[in-house]
Amino acid sequence: MRTIHAVLLTFTFGYLSFAQIEVSGEVTSSIGETLPAVTVLERGTSNATLTDFDGLFSLSVQPGAVLEVSYLGYEPQIIEVGDQTQFKISLNRGERLEEVVILGNQSRPRTILDSPVPIDNIKAQELVFTGKPFIEDMLRFAVPSYQSLNHYISDGTAHYDPADLRGLGPSRTLVLINGKRKGQAAQILLNRNPGKGDVGVDMKSIPVAAIERVEVLRDGASAQYGSDAIAGVMNIILKEDSEFSTLAANTGITSEGDGFNIRLDFNHTLNFGNGGKVNFTLSRYIQELTNRAGSVGERDVIEFHQGLPQSHPEYNKPRQYELEWARKNPRLGMHVGQPEMDNINVYVNLTHPIGENAKFYTVHGHTYRYGKSFAYYRAPYWRKDVADSGLLAPIDDSPELGGNGNGRRDRDKNGDYTEPIFTNGAYIGYQPTFETKIVDDFNLIGIDFDLGQDLVLDLSASHGNNKLEYIVNNSVNRDYLADHGTAPHNYYNGGYNLRQWILNADFSKLINDQVSLAWGTEYRTEIFSSILGDPFSFYEGGSDSFGGINPDNLITVDRNSFAAYGGIDLEFGKFLVGGAGRFEEYSDFGNNFSWKVHARQKLGVDGTIRASYSTGFRAPALHQRHLENTIYIIVANSPFPVLQGTLSNDHPAVKSLGVSNLFAETSNNIAAGLTYRFSRYFSASLDLYQIDVNDRILFSSQISAKDGEADGLVNGAPGSREPVEQILVDNDVVAIQFFLNAGNTRTRGADVVFNLDRVEVSPEATFSAILAANFNSTQIQSIDTPQLLEDNGYDIFDKAEEYLLTDAKPKSKINLGLTLDTRKYSIGLNNTQFGVVTVPGVLGGIDQELSSKVVTDVQFTYKFNPNLQLNLFVNNIFDVYPDETDPRTNDTRAGNRFTWSNHVQQHGTKGLNFAAGLNYRF
Repeated sequence: MRTIHAVLLTFTFGYLSFAQIEVSGEVTSSIGETLPAVTVLERGTSNATLTDFDGLFSLSVQPGAVLEVSYLGYEPQIIEVGDQTQFKISLNRGERLEEVVILGNQSRPRTILDSPVPIDNIKAQELVFTGKPFIEDMLRFAVPSYQSLNHYISDGTAHYDPADLRGLGPSRTLVLINGKRKGQAAQILLNRNPGKGDVGVDMKSIPVAAIERVEVLRDGASAQYGSDAIAGVMNIILKEDSEFSTLAANTGITSEGDGFNIRLDFNHTLNFGNGGKVNFTLSRYIQELTNRAGSVGERDVIEFHQGLPQSHPEYNKPRQYELEWARKNPRLGMHVGQPEMDNINVYVNLTHPIGENAKFYTVHGHTYRYGKSFAYYRAPYWRKDVADSGLLAPIDDSPELGGNGNGRRDRDKNGDYTEPIFTNGAYIGYQPTFETKIVDDFNLIGIDFDLGQDLVLDLSASHGNNKLEYIVNNSVNRDYLADHGTAPHNYYNGGYNLRQWILNADFSKLINDQVSLAWGTEYRTEIFSSILGDPFSFYEGGSDSFGGINPDNLITVDRNSFAAYGGIDLEFGKFLVGGAGRFEEYSDFGNNFSWKVHARQKLGVDGTIRASYSTGFRAPALHQRHLENTIYIIVANSPFPVLQGTLSNDHPAVKSLGVSNLFAETSNNIAAGLTYRFSRYFSASLDLYQIDVNDRILFSSQISAKDGEADGLVNGAPGSREPVEQILVDNDVVAIQFFLNAGNTRTRGADVVFNLDRVEVSPEATFSAILAANFNSTQIQSIDTPQLLEDNGYDIFDKAEEYLLTDAKPKSKINLGLTLDTRKYSIGLNNTQFGVVTVPGVLGGIDQELSSKVVTDVQFTYKFNPNLQLNLFVNNIFDVYPDETDPRTNDTRAGNRFTWSNHVQQHGTKGLNFAAGLNYRF
């Protein structure tokens, strides 16, 4: 009988203990906006659910349960269930400074307020709200210390936008994806633009639709993350579990009617296995040309003929058909603007638990991009050797060009249809295209282990690859034409490929609430190789505008490196102090040890004072160390062709000039800052920094004969040549450039942020405002010229090159963003002031300071329902352009075909442009 009673009691109490009730409700913001994907958790259990599109939820819980309602960016709420089963929950917007970031501390995540170094945490929706096409453009208008700009008619640089933090060049910002190093681009920036000589990361290869947020560490971090982190670190966090599928379509055009673009993005998460998730993104972006070439007309024809020697038979005698062509084509055939582009991205981010204490993860990203930009137009009076050869016969003699309009198309001597170079017997010139095919891959695989007792191990392997191929069309190899009487019009010019493999083992350990540790190792292998162009592309002087990669320039080089690092943080109440050290050994130049110390003192619960001091380094890129890009040219007084172009450190001519092999740049970074939260709505921060870069790698000015003779081969009797000229003669070199550790620079600046976040202005609306600014100045402390070149009066880094480091990027950038949010719509007004830059005078010209400019963008979002959203953008609403280049700088280039400087400007020349898009969630 007792047994029966015991069983009944056990059953009864057991049943009562597991009896549950159903609770449900709606979660909205304080202004009544429905909030999907809000987490509703029964405290003390793993029992949880998410709100749906309409902010609704239902959950079975124990009687008397306590609900925790949380949503990123909002203050959490605690709800006691009691007898109530229906709830209407309103969440207040949380403070921006309370967002948790993983960057900057390898042992434990911290809030931005707790971090001892300045960090920006930018959500993907904030980036998209800028209305820009790519992540580097979005960050330019979201992070004041970040600068990026597309440059026109600059070969490969037109297809990789140089981007950097704090004006220190693309090479000195480390880019991570999910905390792992992303490989650099195969393209080295050789044109006279900001970032010249640097190697950056192909940011266009990362689709915004795959991004959850971007963390930007604005402090030196080589002691934690290794080479390249002199200016800071960008960590791009990919979406792992998007609650909804998203399909987005966006399109845009400029007020000039050019630059049409369209983008399609799809993002979705699939569940698989026992807790596994696959988030994948498909993205395609197509862009057409813009053209902002100067309107020159027949003036250039006249000036060209006036510039000929007086003994020339055409001195001051322009031909009539040349003048007529120029009148009807005032831009002289030029295309100066953004390139054509077709960009395809596929990204997959997969995670799956392994038991209860481990997680498997893998990321795979693939990008294919085709781009088409242009070289200078070869006007009728520029290329008479091509015209006189008879290579290209008349084709379309249309009436607007003086023909009879019979539409006849002729073939050249190879049987190919010609490009429009003659019309009605009149030579009208040609414009070579510069086309690229770029493939970028990122692959990551790893396992996170929870080893117990707050010890975590992350084992990972990653692979990156960036491949770039060049194609030049509508061109001619003039040397081949002269020698053979015919030449192709289209050329494959070869390319470059950069691969890397990385193995990481990273540990973190929480000793207790006061002490946290991080340590680990890294092994990295890099391979850089060049790709041979077709023989026509590199024959003697090469195809017009860009010669192909020749057999002498073919290289395949590699290196490996090993790193070990450690870090510790000690927290005593409101005071935190920490340090880190990292040792790296490279197979091609030696080793480096970097270290860092930082401290933070809280001022009550609302303020923080922080400071750091660190050393840093940047390993020379394999491109910089080994790249050769040369052509052979015929010069007077030389029986053989001689070399001209970029030579590697291994070349005998470069070694003979006293240039050593490249080694690591080093840096010293000191920073201090203050953050304070004045209310739940308003916060501010100020950070000051000074960064000294020593032995900075520079791309030299051209070294040739001092007397100005192009060949440098005849300069007095044998034995009377200067030593540098003799070295050039001995190596059959006429003019060369090379990389060397020669610069010592100091960068000082300040970052200021005032943030007013989601102030309720009515029961239906909130207002936000952010004023963020960066003030930045770089000075060259010294240039270390090799002794032989210095003794013979050579300037290895002339004024124009110096200005690219010190004055070609805005010395200030101030952003004022205003946003009004309601349940149905959002309106944004963004004003960005770009500070002054200076165009250096060349060939004796004057320097020109370009005044600061303010670019105003307007954004409007309308929510038809929680699933469908319309986005409208009017960018640069006042159609602001940089100052026009003063001709007295002698830098208007190619007969004034550039109204604005091609290499020094603040914000580009796209002008007023419009964009619209639809986002659908399902």
